[in-house]
Amino acid sequence: MYIDLLIKIKNAEKAKKDSVKTRYSKMDLAVAELLKRCNFLKDAEVKGRSAKKVIEITFGNARLINGLKILSKPSRLLYGGYKDFKKVKEGFGFLVISTPEGLLTGYEARKKKVGGQLLFEIW
Repeated sequence: MYIDLLIKIKNAEKAKKDSVKTRYSKMDLAVAELLKRCNFLKDAEVKGRSAKKVIEITFGNARLINGLKILSKPSRLLYGGYKDFKKVKEGFGFLVISTPEGLLTGYEARKKKVGGQLLFEIW
């Protein structure tokens, strides 16, 4: 689940690790790629074969994660339309949404006029 990935990244960053490895799933890879696009990660690549795939995440000179707020949980899923997406921390953070077009930030979803499931806020 992407929640486990986010907590691993946040804890590894606080411990000043250079990289972290986590299990592979398509959702985790999509979240890692989005965080890479938003400059929170330096690189995210898949290593291994079939059942033993892992995602290796490197931090490098990327932005530090100061905070994280999980919005949708397995017990409670939140959805919203593109008009509901506001700035996070006055533009210093990102809202991540799962849409029919893939994972998008709040800004990208507003621009494409598409809504979806609210996953988390990161700053």
